[in-house]
Amino acid sequence: MEDIHIKEIKDTYIQPGVDFSALTGECCISGESFLEETGRFYTPLVDWLLQYFKTNHKITFSFKLTYFNTSTSKWILTILSELKKMQDNGGEITVYWYFHEDDVDMRDDIMNYMDDTGLNINLVPFQEEE
Repeated sequence: MEDIHIKEIKDTYIQPGVDFSALTGECCISGESFLEETGRFYTPLVDWLLQYFKTNHKITFSFKLTYFNTSTSKWILTILSELKKMQDNGGEITVYWYFHEDDVDMRDDIMNYMDDTGLNINLVPFQEEE
């Protein structure tokens, strides 16, 4: 199984960075996600997670998103729902969400994801750049 590495783009087209490691099960989506064709971007990520879980049952997933649009939000919910199913099937699933403490809307979104999926999400404030 191959890793997934996608470089973050912040231009007229904005896509998040993605790092999924088949060796360690560490997965991260970071940056901003303002995509028009979210399905084209996120479907392979969900497929990768499902394929990975067939042989590996430990995943550490980190979200480091500072902004995402509504269509991305639906895919985040899909990812979290799939992770919850994996957990319910014996997987060791840990989810971290890094956010700016003063971003009340993001915190509310995270709490809503937890309510909607029943998956525990560890909230981690971004450390200020030194």
